[in-house]
Order: sequence, then structure tokens, then C-alpha cells
Amino acid sequence: MDAWINVNGDNVQTLQILFMTTMVTLLPSMVVMMTSFTRYVISFSFLRSAMGLQQNPPNMVLVGMALFLTLFTMSPVISEIQTTAYEPYVAEEITQDEFFDRAQVPLKEFMARNTEQSSLDLFCSMAGEETPENAQDLPMHILVPSFMTTELKKAFLIGFYLYIPFLLIDVVVASALMSMGMIMLPPSMISMPFKLLLFITLDGWQLLFSTLVQGFN
Repeated sequence: MDAWINVNGDNVQTLQILFMTTMVTLLPSMVVMMTSFTRYVISFSFLRSAMGLQQNPPNMVLVGMALFLTLFTMSPVISEIQTTAYEPYVAEEITQDEFFDRAQVPLKEFMARNTEQSSLDLFCSMAGEETPENAQDLPMHILVPSFMTTELKKAFLIGFYLYIPFLLIDVVVASALMSMGMIMLPPSMISMPFKLLLFITLDGWQLLFSTLVQGFN
């Protein structure tokens, strides 16, 4: 009997280790899909493309900025998860299932606040479920793709707004070069300093960061 209990205990511990290993493996995907990271990194990529820069800032810098802005934005959610779920679980006051149930609540609240109703209606319709009055009541397999769809839409909209001023500079420079008969000179070579000057004059990084962070409810 004791031997059976030991074997059963070892099996449970092995399953817990496998489960935690799986969760650690999926953590990067969870950060991308369930936080503000996607909007940040896509907006930074659009900015670099709009300015005509090839590798400046490097990808590592863009990802680093997006990651730390994500930590800044998600800090209230992380604090609530730590208080309501992690600390009781470490103190062995709740079970593992209760830990995951409690940890989902702040994430669901964050995603529900930042998800458009049209995206919720779309995925509820495809799942064959009615859209509840409170989006937090939706399961993760519906709320997460709805949130991702909204984030992609907003990120591309921000990219569109970022392109407009730099596109105008390209048009003005190209027209000026054509009027002077310098059609063989690449307009991007001339417009680059003006783009950088405009971005620096407007304190572009601070303006972009504040706009992105304040865009989350």
C-alpha cells in the first residue's frame, strides 16, 4: 500500500513538472497574445519603415522597448495576480486549479476593456455562442483571439497615422528634385535628414510612447 502511494505521488509530481514546463514554454506566446506587447512592437516596426530606416533601431532594441513598455502597462494586472493568486498559492492556501482560475480574472478584465465589441461578436458567432453582456464571462479561447484582432487593428491604424507625415516629406522632396531636374538622385537620400529632424523636433519617442500607453484602458 505504501509503495502504491509513493508511485502515485511520483506520478502526480511528474505531471506537475510536465505541466509547469509546458507553461514556461508557452509563456512567450502568452506575452504576445494576452498583453499590450503586440501593439507596441508593430507600431515601432511601422515607425522604422515609415522613416525609411533599414536596421535602426535594431530589432533587439524594438523588442526591448516593447517588452518594458508592456511591463509598465501590465504592472497593475501583474500586481493583482501576485496578490490574489500567486501569494496564496505559494503559501499553500489554494490549489493549482484555484491559482489558474484566480490568475485569469485580471487578464480577462484587461483584455475585455481593450477589445472591440465587433471582434467579440465575430468570434462568439463563429463559436456558436451568444455574446454575454460582460465580456469577462467569455472563455479564454474566445476572448484571446478577439483581443488579438483588436490589437492588430489598432496597431495598423497607428502605423497609418505614423506614415502620413513622413510620406508628405517624401512627396515634397521628390517634387522639389523633379522640378530641379535631379531625377537620378534618390529622394529617400535627401528626405532622410528631414524625417529625422521632424521626429527629433516633435520629441517623437516621448510622444509615441505616451500615445501608446494612454491608448490602453
